[in-house]
Amino acid sequence: MACGRGAEIFGEGEADDALLARAAAGDGAAARILALRHLPRVLAVAERMLGERAEAEDIAQEAMLRLWRRAEDWQPDGARLSTWLYRVAANLAIDRLRRRRPGAPLAVLEALPDPGPGAETALARRDRAAALDAALLALPERQRLAIVLRHIEELPQEEVASVMELSVEAVESLLSRGRRSLRAMLLPQRAALGLEGG
Repeated sequence: MACGRGAEIFGEGEADDALLARAAAGDGAAARILALRHLPRVLAVAERMLGERAEAEDIAQEAMLRLWRRAEDWQPDGARLSTWLYRVAANLAIDRLRRRRPGAPLAVLEALPDPGPGAETALARRDRAAALDAALLALPERQRLAIVLRHIEELPQEEVASVMELSVEAVESLLSRGRRSLRAMLLPQRAALGLEGG
């Protein structure tokens, strides 16, 4: 079986803990593999929590920096590295949200779809995504984080509980309240968003 250069670049098959130990010993390739593996998802969580790409990038970079600082002392028997990164990013995002002054506008930059064939479908998809993002941003922080981790990042409920440092039952409660709130916020827009009959 020829794995090729791609498998080598992404450290396929090598555990995060082993890569982190190599990174702590100064192996830049191991650090790059970890960043390629985890940074996109950490960034996605931060962006969903904050609604702003630039702030999310700051949060993701800070989470990775904290990982590098902790690399030498990392205990593989503790939380999974991905869980730890999600927790750090979530806490940083929540701290940033709490520092925002009430009513501060969120900068939402949307890419305009190509006006060619399929533009109507692309516009509808963009409108649905924008409505969901706006509704997510209106949720309380903990409900938003639970929804993002469970339904967008598709983490198992047990891992969501670990990231949020809550019981599985508490996460279930947050998810239930968050889904109810999202439904209530999106219900008036169902027809306009093309969600009728679904």
